[in-house]
Amino acid sequence: MNRLRHLSDPDHLPALDPAYLHRRPGIDLGPSETPPRILLLYGSVRARAYSRLCVEEAARLLLLMGCEIRIFDPSDLPLPGSPGDDDHPAVRELRAHALWSQGMVWCSPERHGQITGVMKLQIDHLPLSLGAVRPTQGRTLAVMQVSGGSQSFNAVNTLRLLGRWMRMVTIPNQSSVAKAWQEFDVNDRMRPSAFYDRIVDVMEELVRFTILTRPHTEALVDRYSERKVKGLGSEDPVDLSGIAAPAS
Repeated sequence: MNRLRHLSDPDHLPALDPAYLHRRPGIDLGPSETPPRILLLYGSVRARAYSRLCVEEAARLLLLMGCEIRIFDPSDLPLPGSPGDDDHPAVRELRAHALWSQGMVWCSPERHGQITGVMKLQIDHLPLSLGAVRPTQGRTLAVMQVSGGSQSFNAVNTLRLLGRWMRMVTIPNQSSVAKAWQEFDVNDRMRPSAFYDRIVDVMEELVRFTILTRPHTEALVDRYSERKVKGLGSEDPVDLSGIAAPAS
């Protein structure tokens, strides 16, 4: 079963003023012959989930900026540690999308001052390693949140912590949409606002960082401790014979 959500109107951007958008925000920062591949995750399974609606707005912008996108539907995921969870089709599909990606967008509602269980569930199903392959290490990450009340940053702060733990390159900019129920029209499209403009800012920055870093992913995640464990000597070993020992 395909658990990707598809955009019904990917080319319709009523809140965007195209006169001020950089269609190729990462130009001249790195090789751009192939589109950046971005996986988007949201943190609610409600029929009208504002985190999903924000992710869909972000996905439309990424498509306009020349990216390939995938939006994962988390509704079928089992609990981590439940019998056979690693072999569950939804878990296998989520991990395959993570391996496909070069960058990610995580958007969670804030609930009781934290990210939702649905958001954490998806991240918990992404291990640091799958054999010799890293599903998240070295990939770029943009974090966003939606709130039912006044603006807060608890969820994005937690997502930053998780991104660091997953060894991702989390971009500086972020989005926090307050009173999200006011920001969408009857067609579930985001109204023009400073909140929408910030999402545009974040997506432009994500594209820039993804293009800037993806040629160097292997070098950025090359670790002394892992080379030592695997017995992989350096191509440029250090000669310590001439370094004096510290005085006792």
